[in-house]
Amino acid sequence: MAVRIKSMTEGRPSSIILSFALSLMAGNIFQQLYTVVDTMVVGKVLGVDALAALGAAEWMNWMMLGIIQGFTQGFGIMMAKEFGAGKHDALRRSVAGAVLLSAAAALLLAGAGQAMAAPLLRLLQTPQDIWDGTLLYLRMMFIGIPIVMLYNLLACILRALGDGKTPLNAMIVASVVNIALDLLFVIVFRWGIAGAAAATLIAQLVSSLFCIWHIRRLELLRLGRSDFRITARLAGALLYLGFPMAFQNAIIAVGGMIVQAVVNGFGVIFIAGFTATNKLYGLLEIAATSYGYAMVTYMGQNMGAGKTARIHSGMRAAVAIALVTSVIIAAFMLLLGKPLLGLFISGSPETVEETLGIAYHYLAIMSVCLPVLYILHVTRAAIQGMGNTLLPMLSGIAEFLMRTASALLLPVFMGENGIFYAEIMAWAGADVILVISYFIVVRKLPACGRR
Repeated sequence: MAVRIKSMTEGRPSSIILSFALSLMAGNIFQQLYTVVDTMVVGKVLGVDALAALGAAEWMNWMMLGIIQGFTQGFGIMMAKEFGAGKHDALRRSVAGAVLLSAAAALLLAGAGQAMAAPLLRLLQTPQDIWDGTLLYLRMMFIGIPIVMLYNLLACILRALGDGKTPLNAMIVASVVNIALDLLFVIVFRWGIAGAAAATLIAQLVSSLFCIWHIRRLELLRLGRSDFRITARLAGALLYLGFPMAFQNAIIAVGGMIVQAVVNGFGVIFIAGFTATNKLYGLLEIAATSYGYAMVTYMGQNMGAGKTARIHSGMRAAVAIALVTSVIIAAFMLLLGKPLLGLFISGSPETVEETLGIAYHYLAIMSVCLPVLYILHVTRAAIQGMGNTLLPMLSGIAEFLMRTASALLLPVFMGENGIFYAEIMAWAGADVILVISYFIVVRKLPACGRR
């Protein structure tokens, strides 16, 4: 199977962006599939307490993943620019530099994760009923950070070169492995939450090996020893792009942990309902994330090629596609949300009914406001792809402030349901910063670039 690298500097922007995003979307669907299966198996086989334990670990796990993705996506911006400019020697040096920096970051994050897991759970007032399960899940996931870093770096390298097919195929393979191992480890071997974590990490390792096998066949990325002689200038340039994105994701996750601390005070049933919806959040966001990845590559390659005139047409096309998609997904979730949420919940009829009511209320609110989230992803990715990761970082700070303030204040006036609006307020706050930032950045582009 050939590796498909593709220039995004020629052709109709809407067709290019949509085609590239569809491959990423399919890959993300499979990635979400095994996340959903994890949750379904845990919720149905192990019960509401185990489901709540996964939920209590959600934001801490997401913080680590966000930092990893921030670094690797930032590194990918430089790769996309160099590929678009046809500077293949510089591309290879950037890839080698990204490998070394990612390895160092993975080791630091793995150590930090183990050290902070228990203190953070105490800080978040995690209920004693779910403490052991949450801590075990986090420790296992943090041990696997180097595996997660490896896959995300490899996927970003491939996406920077316009290859959305190989990450898709890797996710298909990983999904099959993860689902099979979930059933084996949790249902047959009865390893509980530890089994779900082990299945996820092994699946990520399989997807990484799949990507490595394909990358090794690319002549363009045959790295020599000299490519790994990383200079301070190259390391600084990579970190200038990667660090703000990692910090942005980390600060967003801290806001999410504050929300989780508030949710933890509402009891195990509320945590379980909140968790069930958050697992479907991945499906709500799946196309938005894919459009974001597509825009980073599209903007990066065209900036590298000096075709700045394509920036404006690409942005218009992406916004239109994203808005239409968000409306379709919102309608689907409003119609079928309850049956989907029911797949995660087990227990007595009264417990199921109460948990499902909490989960669907939250899902309905997020679905109605979904266009706000899609504008966020497209605009943030466009700015990042143009090489500016500092302004999007400010949007992450705005998300943190809005999410935190809403989580702390709205429940005072609205009761438990007030927490559901924290996410929406965070999206809206980020959008204000991002839309203004986009126009600031494009004004600095050359008045007329090549098409």
